[in-house]
Order: sequence, then structure tokens, then C-alpha cells
Amino acid sequence: MGLGHVPQEPLRAEGEGADVQGRQRRGAAAGRPHTDLTPAAPLDQSRRARGRWGEDQAERWYRLRGYEVLARNWRCDAGEIDLVVAGHGAVVVVEVKARASDRFGSASLAVDHRKQRRLRILAARWLAVHPQHHGEVRFDVVAITGTTVEVLSAAF
Repeated sequence: MGLGHVPQEPLRAEGEGADVQGRQRRGAAAGRPHTDLTPAAPLDQSRRARGRWGEDQAERWYRLRGYEVLARNWRCDAGEIDLVVAGHGAVVVVEVKARASDRFGSASLAVDHRKQRRLRILAARWLAVHPQHHGEVRFDVVAITGTTVEVLSAAF
């Protein structure tokens, strides 16, 4: 059974508003208020709360092992570093990933090559702003699934 011709280029609708296919094509009336059955705000608040809790756990883990916290949620135009700590002869850039469960895979899997590259750029920027901190730089990932904290030292 053949499928017929499948074009190689992306399919595009023609006409006004063709870039938004979903709701317009199903006939949503202009001016009718959009009602969302699943409000995003509580979900976003929940994710932010889990992220803050995860960062608290990571900070606590490092402090208990003698590290000094140099920065938390340090931001610049290139992004954000969750945690920067110093101790045992190294400046450690920490990425914290907290998930409620491993249903969609380990939290550490979220730190892909793109995220690693961004963290390296951010670390270079942080070190340029804080030249008093020098020496070995290490990148750790703190993966929290549920209430289990796993620290991947020198993750990349």
C-alpha cells in the first residue's frame, strides 16, 4: 500500500494568518475569549518551587562538605548559573535539576551538550567578573529525583 507523494519541504497553509494553523483553522471566533482548561500559572509556580527546593538541597549538600557558596542564581545576558561554590582547591559550577519522578528519564539527562556549552560560557563570564577566584574549575550536576539527591562530580 503506497502513501503517495510526500513533499520534502515543510507544509505551509496559504493566506492571511497561515503561520498560526491550530485554533484559527478550527474556526475559533475572533473576539471570543480564550479559555484554558489547564492554567499554566500553578504549574509554573510548582516548577519554580521545586527548583528552589532543589537548589536549597544542593547548597546544603556542598556546605556540609566544607564548600563555600560564592553565588546562587547568578545571571547575565547569556543565562544563569544555579550555584557556584569553592572548596577543596576548585571553583565548582553547579547545575541543579530537580524532578518529581524519573517518569521522563533521569534529571541529569536534561544537561545535554547544548546546556553544557552554555554553562562553560557562563562560567567564563563569572570568572571574568570575579578574577579573585581562580584555579581548577569543575562542573557538577546535582540531579534530584523525588527526594533523592545525586551529585555527579566533574560531570563534564
